[in-house]
Amino acid sequence: MAKQIKLVKSLIGCKKNQIDTAHSLGLKKIGEVVTQPDNEQTMGKIKVISHLVEVKEL
Repeated sequence: MAKQIKLVKSLIGCKKNQIDTAHSLGLKKIGEVVTQPDNEQTMGKIKVISHLVEVKEL
């Protein structure tokens, strides 16, 4: 399975580690959507920025 991740809130004012995590997922602008594999690394990254993103199962 894969996860579809959408950035719904701005990265302005976020901590550096949260910005770096969003960039590592491929998210830079609000409304951007990426598909990532459903594994432990992806789930850990989503947990760090859970308040900034929406996640859907594919």
